[in-house]
Amino acid sequence: MKKFFGYILTPIVAVVFFLTLCVFHPLQWLAYKLGGYSAHKKVVDVLNLCLMRSLYLSGNTTKFTNNQHLPEGRPIIFISNHQSMFDIPPLIWYLRKYHAKFISKIELTRGIPSISFNLKYGGAANIDRKDQRQSIMEIVKLGQRMKENKWSAVIFPEGTRSKNGKVKPFRAAGIATLLKKCPDALLVPIVIKNSWAVIKYGYYPVNAFTQMQVEVLTPIEPGKTPAEELVLTAENNIRAALGQAPAKPYETK
Repeated sequence: MKKFFGYILTPIVAVVFFLTLCVFHPLQWLAYKLGGYSAHKKVVDVLNLCLMRSLYLSGNTTKFTNNQHLPEGRPIIFISNHQSMFDIPPLIWYLRKYHAKFISKIELTRGIPSISFNLKYGGAANIDRKDQRQSIMEIVKLGQRMKENKWSAVIFPEGTRSKNGKVKPFRAAGIATLLKKCPDALLVPIVIKNSWAVIKYGYYPVNAFTQMQVEVLTPIEPGKTPAEELVLTAENNIRAALGQAPAKPYETK
């Protein structure tokens, strides 16, 4: 039944989603040119609220839970599992006061209304996966921006989206690089549930009447613990929240 309604409602969602991107593109440009970073960020925040709500047109909702008392004015590295593109708007909106920046593929900085502009000028690290040196330097620059501006970052250590909700092994390299440039950052795991179920049939049809859940888990103080151990702890906390078996140390790359 959900799939049936998905066939009917997905075109509506797609049109509203795309029009939202188109409308906010010039608004971002104006905000950035006239008001700089602060004005641009406010527009991006509202953009992502609208993108998240566009999915509501198919009966899909997002439940965000944060029972943690996260510090403001301190860099945070949010470590999350990744299930679909619909993960991103809720993370930007609900984590907006932490100025969370993403590590994204450089291909996304071209040709996509609103999204490409934000990735270019909003402080993200845009990496070329075919160029390891460039990728490392982009993450180093992000770590420096985090340290100087007290910004945060969202990183998906799986490296790619999970199509069935099963967590893939986390990779520690990006987080290790951020911690080297920004050693005072707090690590905060985030678990995403059921985002994969929204697109279990692909992007057409979007699976209707599904609740996606985003939950902030207990923060991890890095101290002098090796990055690999920190990432493994974050991964296993996320796995536990999803009811999945823990990863063994050698599985984390």
